[in-house]
Amino acid sequence: MDIFLVTSLGQPLENIKTYAAAQAYLAMGVTTCMKTVEVTRSKTAAAGSGVPGTMATFWGIVRTQGVRGVGRAVNAVALRQVTGWASRMGFARAAEAPIRRARGKEPGERLGVGEKVGAATVGGALSCWNQPFEVIRVDMQAVKTAQVVARPTMLSTARLIWRENEEADIRRGQSYFKLRPTRIACQDATAQMALIQFMSANLDSVAVPTTVHCDHLVVAKEGSEGDLAMANSTDLEVYNFLQQVCQKYGAGFWKPGAGIIHQIVLENYAYPGGLMIGTDSHTPNPGGLGMVAIGVGGADAVDVMAGLAWGLKTPEVIGVNLTGKIVWLGLSKRYGDILLERAMLTTTDVILKLAGELTVKGATGSIIEYFGDGVNSLSCTGMATICNMGAETGATTSIFPYTEAMAAYLDATSRSYLRKEASRWRHNFSADPGAEYDRVITINLSELEPFINGPSTPDLATPASAFKEGVAKGSWPKQVGAGLIGSCTNSSFEDMSRAAALAKQAIDAGLKPQAPLYLSPGSEQIRSTLESSGVVSVFEEAGATLLANACGPCCGSWNRQDVEKGVENSIITSYNRNFTGRLDSNPATSIFLASPETVVVKSFAGTLDFDPATDEINTPTGSFRFETPPPGALPPSRYIQTDHVYTAPPAERSKIEVDISPTSDRIQRLQPFEPWNGNDYVNLPILIKVEGKCTTDQITPAGPWFRYRGHLESMSNNTLIGAVNAANKRVNQVRNVFTGEVAGVPDTARDYKQRGQKWVVIADHNYGEGSSREHAALQPRFLNGVAIIAKSFARIHESNLKKQGMLPLTFKDAADYDRIQPEDCVSLIGLGELRPGKEVRMLLSCKDGSSWETKLDHTFNGEQIMYFRPGSALNLMAQITKV
Repeated sequence: MDIFLVTSLGQPLENIKTYAAAQAYLAMGVTTCMKTVEVTRSKTAAAGSGVPGTMATFWGIVRTQGVRGVGRAVNAVALRQVTGWASRMGFARAAEAPIRRARGKEPGERLGVGEKVGAATVGGALSCWNQPFEVIRVDMQAVKTAQVVARPTMLSTARLIWRENEEADIRRGQSYFKLRPTRIACQDATAQMALIQFMSANLDSVAVPTTVHCDHLVVAKEGSEGDLAMANSTDLEVYNFLQQVCQKYGAGFWKPGAGIIHQIVLENYAYPGGLMIGTDSHTPNPGGLGMVAIGVGGADAVDVMAGLAWGLKTPEVIGVNLTGKIVWLGLSKRYGDILLERAMLTTTDVILKLAGELTVKGATGSIIEYFGDGVNSLSCTGMATICNMGAETGATTSIFPYTEAMAAYLDATSRSYLRKEASRWRHNFSADPGAEYDRVITINLSELEPFINGPSTPDLATPASAFKEGVAKGSWPKQVGAGLIGSCTNSSFEDMSRAAALAKQAIDAGLKPQAPLYLSPGSEQIRSTLESSGVVSVFEEAGATLLANACGPCCGSWNRQDVEKGVENSIITSYNRNFTGRLDSNPATSIFLASPETVVVKSFAGTLDFDPATDEINTPTGSFRFETPPPGALPPSRYIQTDHVYTAPPAERSKIEVDISPTSDRIQRLQPFEPWNGNDYVNLPILIKVEGKCTTDQITPAGPWFRYRGHLESMSNNTLIGAVNAANKRVNQVRNVFTGEVAGVPDTARDYKQRGQKWVVIADHNYGEGSSREHAALQPRFLNGVAIIAKSFARIHESNLKKQGMLPLTFKDAADYDRIQPEDCVSLIGLGELRPGKEVRMLLSCKDGSSWETKLDHTFNGEQIMYFRPGSALNLMAQITKV
């Protein structure tokens, strides 16, 4: 459900002169919208012949064209935090004048916090009249429940089953439907190409509220101050480009150092019932605040920016029933024959365990929805951590029902007005009793123990009680080379304060970390609050390095100095991914994932096999054992507000120009891809037959390559350099079918392109796992690739390939992967008859002159096939706008 201001309640701005009046206006709009939803829910339930009303059929997240009933008069604006959305859209400034008059203040005189809140609130109301782009028409309609879902339904699908047409054929895992998200968030690495594509659409402004967050390009090396200064110097061209585009097209701009996209969204934009998309795979983070947030590629985001609906295959839903509760301070737990008096269980351990159970592809095409009594023992930021890492299972998104912890978080982040309304209508933010899930997994929190996952994959989950044995069996380097805390996954006040409490225990015992300790705050709001609460000083006393409020090592932006490439070592982090070479570009580094508490403990101990539940550390005066730190989800007072790290788009944007130098190696305008010529693809060489896991980090690595994310030609020089070639078991070495020479993958692809030769890739399961980076689709397309043929695909990457006019095809018989030889030639037959559900024929011409044929599946719907024929979704958009 989205929070709306209803224009029919509007009155001239000059009549809203006080903060109290503004708040009253806001409450009136929200309450009316909530009542509208409640009426819709009642009518929906009635239409379902007694079937309990489902969340699926209630929320007006998407404009539909079916039954018009309730919502025709609702012309609304998705409302942001009063100190955020309105001011950041540029309307609060216009509202300050009447506030000053009401307060008897002179023009230009500073307003108090409450007065600023009032101005921002009134600014939100003002935007309903000015409507530069924020207005989203929402039809809250009475859908016939029996025709849509004739059974009690989950919280998650409740938000999603709103369509652009009258067809009511909702089939989980099969049918597609249309959504209209009400917010878009982009991080700087993916925003570059997304905004370049948006500029090609020749529109005046983004159609829905959009923000850009500068978090990926800041390279961690020396510490916050020096690293941020370096980023502002070396990446100035990119930052200027992003800010100019934001100003030109009406998007908000979060400066370098403001924080990580997902933490900022949670603090400022997320609210129960919202629907948003983001150009990052960890976008589902706000599910911890009851929001449906889905990671997408840049081209999908461009559609929504342009005002188009966004298509999604109807997800299946995995229900996770949380029973029991997290055991906190002073309580012991027994696991088998072991009594763990200091288990240090955290919410992070819930998702670490679940990742092990589901695996990295087990939730692909599904939403993970949490329910059960155990939910109420979790903090809001803890639930956000769980939703964030749901991406490691392939999940489309994850979500929790509304709880008192969410209400407390809204209060702590100065959004009490949302808390009041969300609490009042909380019965709409949970699943129906008896809702049917496609699969149910039960986790008893009272019996859960800490987990450590890795190395090399986030689903290699080992319980803490067995990890010592795992270290020995795995032959992993036992010494901890570095401990890293923070990132978007575990950088909340709760995470940091509990980790600091453990560090303080060790410091007081005369101990120092035995491994370098790094701290990455999730946002400036978090950093400022931690500093004022004394948390930062504890880590400084421990000798930890305070990194910038940015992704840093987590996304590969780490200039690590203490270990040379190729040297085996182990590091432990509270991050979300641990693919080989991801953090420090060293394939010999074993990366482990754990809670911040576990990271601190093992950093002080200095060895992976140290178990705080059973082991002690020698001190100058004896021995020391860690005690479980007390819970503390929120700071003693509210989070410190830090709006100075944000730049709103100006009111007048018509004269703003976006400068792109034709000689730049950082930013490059896109040229349209070649459209399909109407013929089958015949005798195409296999560029590479990929063996095993192939993540987007292997298709297009990050780290130093972030520099070129806005320049497709330069970025293409790293295409598939991390993929393992099945022919020789090596990376970045393939044989050129024309010259016979062995060369790098991108060099070989460029040679094929110069010859006018198209090519394909053969791949294993879950191809494209990991990041949402659409460069993993753009680069092969740019280098003349036409198809990726795999056992299976990760959701976001498959969508990205379709958007760029490529063919993501899957083996009907997975065993055919083993029959294909790297020197075979591939023909794709029947492309002129490509349609939903129809197989594609593949003919293999072998080196010995023989041939064989097999069939390939695909997941294209009718609209997606239209991307293929003109060459890309962007080409299709250009054709439409010319008409």
